[in-house]
Amino acid sequence: MIKFSFVCACVSFLALGAASPAQALGMCGSRADFIKALSDKYQETGKALGIAGQVNLVEIFASKAGTWTILVTTPQGKSCIIAAGSSWEDLPPSKNLTSL
Repeated sequence: MIKFSFVCACVSFLALGAASPAQALGMCGSRADFIKALSDKYQETGKALGIAGQVNLVEIFASKAGTWTILVTTPQGKSCIIAAGSSWEDLPPSKNLTSL
């Protein structure tokens, strides 16, 4: 039981640590504001989305120039940029992704 509690504590600590950099950098705010800024400043549009942890919306935005941003939005409406970069490339559609 102690081992299980220790593992749960470690996982919780890592999960909180993963969210902290974006928040510490002040990169959290309104989803609508982020989407407008990504579009206006970088010409980034939505490319993909999914649900993480059964509650958080994860979205990937990218531009034709290759810039990209990953935005996470909580059920409470708080959005944070968790990663951004360059050299984005869309992959061609594939029926068998295990062949990568």
